[in-house]
Amino acid sequence: MESAERPSLYDRLGSVYSIATVVDDFIDRVMADPRLNANPLVDEAHHRVPPAGFKYLVTEMVCWATGGPQKYTGKSMADSHAHLKITSKEWEAFLDDFQQTLDKFAVPLREQAELKAIVNTTRADIVFDPAHAQGAA
Repeated sequence: MESAERPSLYDRLGSVYSIATVVDDFIDRVMADPRLNANPLVDEAHHRVPPAGFKYLVTEMVCWATGGPQKYTGKSMADSHAHLKITSKEWEAFLDDFQQTLDKFAVPLREQAELKAIVNTTRADIVFDPAHAQGAA
């Protein structure tokens, strides 16, 4: 008999080991994406930040955001991305990389939709908006 309580997204994704495996592939994909590395600020960050540490923090964040017991200990999305001046086009490339990784691991559509909703909550803190950056004077 099924429990009346639905398992968390974290549990439905297979918990930390499965999430870490998917993040490992995703970060490798993002770090090598020429669409993202065309931005010299992103390219520099990709070569300055060790991939293992980046993967650790992203895994921690995904686990936390999906209902796992982990706590995210990294910087805020705004603080860690403001200096990169990421464009809407680069955000779309990032989402494409994310979709490729989700497809590679055959993440079910329901869980994909929930993950994408979580990711989309970070867009305003990651994508550079020149109008907002200059302020309304």
